[in-house]
Amino acid sequence: MTALPPCPKCNSEYTYEDGDQLVCPECAHEWKAGEKADGGDDARVIKDSVGNLLQDGDTITVIKDLKVKGSSLVVKVGTKVKNIHLVDGDHDIDCKIDGIGAMKLKSEFVRKV
Repeated sequence: MTALPPCPKCNSEYTYEDGDQLVCPECAHEWKAGEKADGGDDARVIKDSVGNLLQDGDTITVIKDLKVKGSSLVVKVGTKVKNIHLVDGDHDIDCKIDGIGAMKLKSEFVRKV
């Protein structure tokens, strides 16, 4: 009998093989044998407009004039934003822009500096 790895989602030791996949009977998580356990949904990958990986605390530059909804303000091209925070949702960057205040931006309109 071979020792199977524990479930990467709930750490249950009662995993079993089903064809080429491993299955956890406690949480019903399925994964391929030999696949690196990433912990489920915790790993979110957010990239900027040119494909650079963004992380919390990065500095970005706006690549397009962005109108601020409900205001006559505009975030101009080339505006540098420091210390971003990545969040889940449609607008995936939470930040504070000088002269405008707290905002949420989409990663498709920014470039990592």
